[in-house]
Amino acid sequence: MTENATVELPIEDQAPQVVPLNAVFADDFVQILVPVTTADTVREVAAAVAHHVEGKRVRALPYEKVVFHNGRRLPPEMTVAEAGIAPLDHVRVEYDIPKGKS
Repeated sequence: MTENATVELPIEDQAPQVVPLNAVFADDFVQILVPVTTADTVREVAAAVAHHVEGKRVRALPYEKVVFHNGRRLPPEMTVAEAGIAPLDHVRVEYDIPKGKS
């Protein structure tokens, strides 16, 4: 190994990195830029996006929020790093409304 060689740490051992995301919440018509970190969970991403919109441009509803990235629904405990979300990726946050409650 040379002196200039670097060792890539496993993602769980790396310091959290800021990940700015383009996001749309529910029926909002405005896309917003929301900073999260690679260590944030998907649940925290949903809360960060909702903070800027819910109760302001979109009526707050008493349901859990879900995050979609590249067409897939992400589990709430998954981290941004585990989900493979990159800076400036687009996410969509929706309410998880039970069928028949809309």
